[in-house]
Amino acid sequence: MTAELRLELKALIIEACDKDCEPASISDDEVLFGPEAPLQLDSLDALQVSMAIKKKYGLRLPDSKETRRILSSVANMAEHLEAWLASRA
Repeated sequence: MTAELRLELKALIIEACDKDCEPASISDDEVLFGPEAPLQLDSLDALQVSMAIKKKYGLRLPDSKETRRILSSVANMAEHLEAWLASRA
């Protein structure tokens, strides 16, 4: 499920942040936020991604340093989401 989930998350990020790129163009480990990041996402984008994850998967991400770590890359999001989904199964 990991590769499929990562691709879903990339598409979710592109849609939530209204970016014009292909999901495959985002690498799993690249930094998503900040001026040096390829997508140059900001705090408003983080909120949009967080809300999209809650809507699609039911996972609520509280505003915290842990949330910043989770949202820092697609790989981190997928790892956290998979662990959360497994704990609910």
